[in-house]
Amino acid sequence: MQELLKLEFYTYVMVFLRFGTAIMVMPGFTSSYVNPRIRLYIALGISFILYPVLQEYYPPEPQIFLEKLELGFHEITIGLIMGLLMQFYYFALNLAGNFAGQAIGFSNATLFDPTSQNQSIVLESFLSITAITVIFVLDIHHQMIEAVMGSYRIFPPTEGIMYGDTAKLFSQTIGKSFKMGFQLSSPFIAFTIIFYTGMGLISRLMPQLNIFFLSLPLQIYLGLGLLFITTPVMIMWFAGYFEGGIKPFVP
Repeated sequence: MQELLKLEFYTYVMVFLRFGTAIMVMPGFTSSYVNPRIRLYIALGISFILYPVLQEYYPPEPQIFLEKLELGFHEITIGLIMGLLMQFYYFALNLAGNFAGQAIGFSNATLFDPTSQNQSIVLESFLSITAITVIFVLDIHHQMIEAVMGSYRIFPPTEGIMYGDTAKLFSQTIGKSFKMGFQLSSPFIAFTIIFYTGMGLISRLMPQLNIFFLSLPLQIYLGLGLLFITTPVMIMWFAGYFEGGIKPFVP
């Protein structure tokens, strides 16, 4: 009985190291408005539920302490990789919010963004919080946890980490996120080109008029109107992109 409990505890700790690290980095869970103690409780609860299912992936408990330490660092690294991949997918919306804020003229209006834990443009914070809300409402966060569970097929504890393939996966994910961020903000990029082209033509026709100063209120009104029209489409498009990005890892 004592040996059985020891084996169960060993497996539980290893599962907790992977899931706990991933949850500490995942979008939504890593936000500043989520208490770290709550994150810890979530990781402990999920690990307790899943460790009987994942026990088959782990080798027998090593008798050498350094081997246990190596396996623990392996699990922490995999959890960090999974959490960062989800963050990279989430950065697409931050990029779109940055483009939108500059197009509307809010580039200097910044505040603390609880999702990224730094100063960001108001529209970027607004879109980030809205997207996190939609992710939890649509239960996509369940798929995020399932993706970490599915990582045992790709990164089993008994095999080493393929750092070259992992770096390639990171670079591809960042490229996809930049492309998606550009696509999400394409209406605002088009609005900026059309608006400033028109203001430039008017400025050439009436050089004595400071048209760019007078057009700032119009730029804000038109930009906010475009934001109200495109926000639902942007958020749902992003939610589909985010869900599709993590779906290959879901078992």
